[in-house]
Amino acid sequence: MSGYIFLAVLNGLLIGLSRALNGKLGLMIGPLRASFWNHLVGFVFLAAVLMILGGWSVENLSAAPALAWLGGTFGALFVATNSLVLPRLGAIRTVVLVICGQMVAGLLIDYLANDAAIEPLQLAGIAIIMLGVFAARLSGTRKASGTAGQSAAKTG
Repeated sequence: MSGYIFLAVLNGLLIGLSRALNGKLGLMIGPLRASFWNHLVGFVFLAAVLMILGGWSVENLSAAPALAWLGGTFGALFVATNSLVLPRLGAIRTVVLVICGQMVAGLLIDYLANDAAIEPLQLAGIAIIMLGVFAARLSGTRKASGTAGQSAAKTG
């Protein structure tokens, strides 16, 4: 179990790094192109790994339900959107808002697909995350206006 926890944390670190790098690339070449290159490089990497490991196969592709193939489309949209948003909102806000969206999606998927009840504490967790983003934004706005006022006082 601890190995899976370590991999999950490592995955989170890699996602954060990937977002930052794609955001920078998105500023330089545009978010859609950044997403395209992200996925092309990822495809080449995974194709090489699968060929080395001997796992390259097209068997059972038709067994997957049609909706399952939308995952790649959503992934491409995620990377393109992130490349657009992260440089403008900053890494921490983007990450927290994405996690909030993932929590909402998780709740809805569990509710709709698994008949799981939506618990008040889960909704409270999402609300707390949103309050945290709002508080950080409010704090950033106050710092910016305080800094602007200080510079005006120094020049005046």
